[in-house]
Amino acid sequence: MQVEDIITGESWGCRFRVRTFVGDDGKPVSTRNIPIGGKVPGEPGEYTGWGIIKTRDLNRRLVEIEDMEMQDQTWVVHFDDCWDIDRVEYRDEDK
Repeated sequence: MQVEDIITGESWGCRFRVRTFVGDDGKPVSTRNIPIGGKVPGEPGEYTGWGIIKTRDLNRRLVEIEDMEMQDQTWVVHFDDCWDIDRVEYRDEDK
């Protein structure tokens, strides 16, 4: 399955990779609210995660992904950095 083949109106997810600042545990670190000249925590690296595709731009070949492993984190990722694309099935955990 390719990102281009996703059926509009259905929920899809994928594995993805981004270049960002990561900590010793390999998880992204926040770069918000760093003062000018301040030290960025972590080191540049590659983060691999899994998330739900929220929007897709076929012209620029970009997707916005809601990271399911990190709360309140979204990423804009090129199609080439997405794989294992599959439908997302929601279920009620209380049942």
